[in-house]
Amino acid sequence: MKIGIIGAGYIGKTLVRKLSGAGHDVKVANSRGPDTIEADVLAQGGRAVTAAQAVVDVDVVILSIPLGRIPGVAQLLSRVPSATFVIDTSNYYPFRDGKIDAIEAGQVESLWVAEQLGRPIVKAWNSIGSHSFATKGKPAGSPDRIALPVAADRDTDRRVGMALVEDTGFDAFDAGSLAESWRQQPGAPCYCTDLTREELPAARATAEAARLPKRRDLSVAAIQERLSDSKANPDAEYSVRLTRALFR
Repeated sequence: MKIGIIGAGYIGKTLVRKLSGAGHDVKVANSRGPDTIEADVLAQGGRAVTAAQAVVDVDVVILSIPLGRIPGVAQLLSRVPSATFVIDTSNYYPFRDGKIDAIEAGQVESLWVAEQLGRPIVKAWNSIGSHSFATKGKPAGSPDRIALPVAADRDTDRRVGMALVEDTGFDAFDAGSLAESWRQQPGAPCYCTDLTREELPAARATAEAARLPKRRDLSVAAIQERLSDSKANPDAEYSVRLTRALFR
């Protein structure tokens, strides 16, 4: 498929590497210009372009930017054909994104994103940490392969998102509609806990919407406290251990 990725942070970089390595034609843009995208990100065949170029003549646009920046790309996407699939990887973190009243009042994050963009979206790759995403992909059929939920309101959109998740080395789990995607938001039992396909359904079922914001904020506070101590910087698996303890 022809894929344009907006955002070259930790998740965006891995998406470029994995999807281009799987044979897709991938373009990537960031906010600082194509010359600032590292060569290793493009080693599997991805191409660095401007944001305007990234959304032209593609089958899929993937947004891998902070949720608070979503309204800023709405105009860019307004020129993208309605047949183009749009996948969002973002999560709401008030300390980074600022307070968003609608989400604070209980609106599902992906429904807010779809509302800002004025078009259907797919929610995928938002439920895995950047280190796990970069290092833990495995071939299909591996018994301990991590599963990632994929939500969308249209079956066709969901199927495309699931196929691409599989191409990045993870089992794709049909998570239903966007209205149910709160079950994969920060604070939920399947958020950044690296669960298998067998473990994921029970974790989603036990999610409690009212508890997610507090659990999310507890995890942020714990990580920030660890990072404030230069002698106790967390290892790569710390966040998985933390989220499993707090969210499940």
